[in-house]
Amino acid sequence: MSFSDYIIYADESGSPVLGADQDDFPIFVLVFVLVKKDHYISAVVPALQRLKFDFVGHDQLILHERDIRRQSKDFAFLQRDVGERENFLQRTNDIIQRADIEICCAVIDKAKLRSRYSDPWDPYALAITFCMEEAALRLSRYGQHARETTVVLEARGNNEDRQLELEMARVARGSPRIGRPLTSVQQIDWKPRFCDKRCNSSGLQLADLAARPLGLSYLRPDQTNRAAEILRTKLCNGRFKSFP
Repeated sequence: MSFSDYIIYADESGSPVLGADQDDFPIFVLVFVLVKKDHYISAVVPALQRLKFDFVGHDQLILHERDIRRQSKDFAFLQRDVGERENFLQRTNDIIQRADIEICCAVIDKAKLRSRYSDPWDPYALAITFCMEEAALRLSRYGQHARETTVVLEARGNNEDRQLELEMARVARGSPRIGRPLTSVQQIDWKPRFCDKRCNSSGLQLADLAARPLGLSYLRPDQTNRAAEILRTKLCNGRFKSFP
């Protein structure tokens, strides 16, 4: 079997349910973090492991953007000292900045979707379509045609995971909901794999750190957001896909 030289880690921010989070975060964001396996093994994983050892003394810390932002749960230590907190955030940003990764990002504006379409498609289905299309173009450019490419996704529940797997299969067959053929997507052998966040995957944690800041940069484009500034330099073609 021919495996891809690349692996994809995916995560989301916001609810895919139309009408949910109307005031706080009225969008759904999905990111695919595309990374070459050799670089992931030799650079990304060691850097994140070192970060954890340096700040909490072990490598079982799971980087979760929400808990870091709120300085809660395993990240309550960030409340102790402003200098330590700033150092941790800077170190995290530096790791992302140095990482040779590419990010495919889809932002679904749920309010616009509801106002424009009487029977709108599921935001998750739309987002997965856009991310698979962008990732396929990159993988094809890197000569990964017909190779088995794993997409690691955070498990959300048996029913939800099965629905997403079926949606990915639909897109992979070239029959997405958006109504236009995606020939580039058909050239890749997609293999979704669902993992619990507790599996402590460095790639899933990178994706988790990317999703919300990129979404906020869509909602509040004029607001200073150092994390988003760095992440935007990693975006495929320098932009994310927003819909509608």
